Amino acid sequence: MILPVVKYGHPVLRQRGARIEKITPEIKKLIEDMLETMHASKGVGLAAQQIGQALLLTVIDVRDVKDRPSSLELDGKPADVNGFMPLVLINPEIRPFGEFVTGGEGCLSFPEIFGEIARPESVEVKALDEKLKPVEFRCGGLLSRAVQHEMDHLNGILFIDRMDKATKEELRPQLDALQAATKAELQKGK
Repeated sequence: MILPVVKYGHPVLRQRGARIEKITPEIKKLIEDMLETMHASKGVGLAAQQIGQALLLTVIDVRDVKDRPSSLELDGKPADVNGFMPLVLINPEIRPFGEFVTGGEGCLSFPEIFGEIARPESVEVKALDEKLKPVEFRCGGLLSRAVQHEMDHLNGILFIDRMDKATKEELRPQLDALQAATKAELQKGK
């Protein structure tokens, strides 16, 4: 089922996710729905906060992006990124490393808003998959950027928090309008 993606201004986007200790039928369904929602929205990642659940859960799939390559290492050896997708990361921990690289980012919770964000070029990831089995890998390129972006969501951090001041000021009218529209929607729903 395709779920509604919450937009900037919704308080759940600022909440740190709760750990997932077991895979219940509800969590299984949530993962399926998140993957379906991400693909339907043409996104490369989706955090539980973006569908209104403050959990340490994200899904990622970079297979459809051809113009921004990704790299992947499993057990210290290069691996096929496409064969590793889609990714389900539960209770992830990351260690970013390498030079900071600036790249364009968007977010499903910020429709039509994009900005250049500087992030470390690579990241080491430790997480659990949808069966609560440990998964560890190193990645670079778009996959690294997506992991870091989604990890921020799980901690209540938004990509606008990582923008330089000038970019954020330039986007201020759009951000204010989106936030106001979201708050108005929330008020109507009460």
